[in-house]
Amino acid sequence: MADKKKHKKITVLIVDDSALVRQLLTDMIGQDDELEVAGIARDGVEAIKLTQELDPDVITMDIHMPEMDGLQALEYIMKKSPRPVVMLSALVKQGAAPTLRALELGAVDFIAKPSQFPTSVSEIREDVLAKIKAAAGSRAREVWERARKAKAPRKVKPRKEAAGGSLVVMGASAGGPRALAEVVPALPEDLQATMVVVQHMPEPFTGSFAERLNSRSRVEVREAEEGEELVEGRALVVPGGHDMVVERSAAGRVTARLLPTVARHGASPVIDVTMESAAQVFGARAVGVLLSGMGSDGAMGLGMIRDAGGYTIAQNEETCLVFGMPKAAIERRLVTEILPIDRIAEAIAARV
Repeated sequence: MADKKKHKKITVLIVDDSALVRQLLTDMIGQDDELEVAGIARDGVEAIKLTQELDPDVITMDIHMPEMDGLQALEYIMKKSPRPVVMLSALVKQGAAPTLRALELGAVDFIAKPSQFPTSVSEIREDVLAKIKAAAGSRAREVWERARKAKAPRKVKPRKEAAGGSLVVMGASAGGPRALAEVVPALPEDLQATMVVVQHMPEPFTGSFAERLNSRSRVEVREAEEGEELVEGRALVVPGGHDMVVERSAAGRVTARLLPTVARHGASPVIDVTMESAAQVFGARAVGVLLSGMGSDGAMGLGMIRDAGGYTIAQNEETCLVFGMPKAAIERRLVTEILPIDRIAEAIAARV
């Protein structure tokens, strides 16, 4: 006899002070067979109340609201009743700092509102639904509980016999900012490797993200610029809206080349592009690291680094907020080592 039990839908609490945005999100979610709206809140106070009453699977949370803003509500919810939260942020530079703060507080991901919102809402519909579903499948509760109990990241020392001349490419998407904030600050300032960080993030945000990482790290972190030389002990964050490849000149200088991204909104910069160039230029001296994220970007790039004789690392499922990208690489047998987030910096230092 066929099983007639219906698959349980993902319940979503919408939190936004704009009636128009609430209606647009309600319509988007209502048109998807896997999702349903559990409730609607107009500010952070209502969000906390309805979270307790409705126990939604996922919350979409606006940042700027009266009474209590999204950051205050998020912090309270993650302490009292942690669950996946996707933030809504204006696609402007001023929105970068609070959005990045939200990711640090435990949000799984964020949705960037287009400048012509709502006339261009159809452009973000696919992104909105995909991020809500990815958040529902995330390990938000487990990762948050682990983060509350975790000790400060242990500082790592490089091996004295390290040969140098390596390139480390770290790729991440949803959940990546939290993972990178744990890995990069743990790296030693005299690490004998150049580093590139490829985080799926739009253009106004990557510069601020690089600045936040730099303020906490012993290695220098900054947003990459066209044609600049890659230097040992420095990490370059690929700017949003671009893909980055590395090139070696006849004189031996390795420089960054920025190209218009080949990906659609929400899935760039492309990790595979940078990792492919790392494999071509550095060969066995390339190290690929794939951290938390949705989708499969980076899996092909890890394979290219491995085929060139390089070393590949994937974050393990237990510490990933979203296991999509590492899982894709692991299932294809492209990973040399699968490690928890607190051991990845040590593995990088040991390899280079």
